[in-house]
Amino acid sequence: QVQLVESGGGLVQPGGSLRLSCAASGRTSSFYGLAWHRQAPGQQRELVAVITSSGTTRYSDSVKGRFTISRDNTKNMVHLQMNSLKPEDTAVYYCRAWDSPQDDYWGQGTQVTVSS
Repeated sequence: QVQLVESGGGLVQPGGSLRLSCAASGRTSSFYGLAWHRQAPGQQRELVAVITSSGTTRYSDSVKGRFTISRDNTKNMVHLQMNSLKPEDTAVYYCRAWDSPQDDYWGQGTQVTVSS
């Protein structure tokens, strides 16, 4: 059974940086798509960044230029480097991995709080 486990969340001051990581277990082959989503209190879950198996990336406008998504296929991991963090980046961040609509997995989430 595939499991995704996020790590790296925490409390950081505005302007600071955090690096989130997500490790996939339960299969040895890499996923087609890996992504980070986030959900702030009272808000809908939104896509933050995506990276495909070819290395193509896409970012939401709100994080473009500040966040960088990367993947390590040898370890079945995906990372999110977050720089110049703002209070509005505060949310629970979720890792997602998929090959198809029927083969789509989510992690439990990790809290990121940006506050002075």
